[in-house]
Amino acid sequence: MPDQPDLDMRVRMAAMARLSQLRVEGGGVVRASQLEGGFEFENERIALWSAQKGIWKPKQLNFLNVALTLTTAPRVEGRAPAYDDEVADNRGSFGYKYQGTDATNWSNVAVRNAMLYRRPLIYLYGIAKGVYDPIFPVFIVEDDPSTLTFRLQADVSDRVAAYSDMSIEVNAPRREYQTVAVKRRVHQHRFRELVLNAYTRRCAICELRHSSLLDAAHIMEDRDHRGLPEISNGLTLCKIHHSAYDVNILGISPDLTVHVREDILHEIDGPMLEHGLKAMAGRAVRVPRRESWRPNREFLDDRFVRFRGA
Repeated sequence: MPDQPDLDMRVRMAAMARLSQLRVEGGGVVRASQLEGGFEFENERIALWSAQKGIWKPKQLNFLNVALTLTTAPRVEGRAPAYDDEVADNRGSFGYKYQGTDATNWSNVAVRNAMLYRRPLIYLYGIAKGVYDPIFPVFIVEDDPSTLTFRLQADVSDRVAAYSDMSIEVNAPRREYQTVAVKRRVHQHRFRELVLNAYTRRCAICELRHSSLLDAAHIMEDRDHRGLPEISNGLTLCKIHHSAYDVNILGISPDLTVHVREDILHEIDGPMLEHGLKAMAGRAVRVPRRESWRPNREFLDDRFVRFRGA
């Protein structure tokens, strides 16, 4: 019979392998409905997470008492998050608040033990209701009882065998760099889900409904200091209209009317140009019902000035 630490690592590798499959199926994110089935391990079904608990440890890992999965609930507009996980900063780590304020609570001990035994964890970062960005493996690199916070770093190597390399100190620079990159990815995924949901997963111009062909387009690009990943700075556009918007073939005026560049209107080409672009001129952009989600008029104006000058 294998020793227990080996069993612990094999369970974790199996969980991460399953999550890799789910991430591919979900286009980079996973949904609660996908997670509910758990994963198969040596003829036994093991749960990947708990919808009710932010810190999850399946019974199969009781012998080391080390958590398997950490979950952060998605932020709700107008409501302060229960746990501020600092995804917006540029630090090379995530902050994850204790469960409650008791450092000796079993769940906090299970996370602390992950640092003690140098065990890799799964981090499900909520980006929208029922939608998570799966980050794995992550490692606990600091425990700060004074702020009731654990700090996590991502080590997103594709080499599953490398997960057993627990040299936190040696790999710290790499993990800091990878964690910052992961934070950017989380922002992008969260922005996409929020914008697509606000526009009921339809292109704001042509109303195409195929999610795999839809993007969350920035009105003010993220390289601009105003280009925050907020719904009012986004438009759901199909890939052809997103590309056309980015290169100023297509523009949207502050009164939410679609414009097509003059030279394109006079160009003769195939049906895509004729029906996919030229026919969109003069159409009204479809916007969310909620006022606070509608496109920022100042941003639209700035972009439209650039379109006119193209």
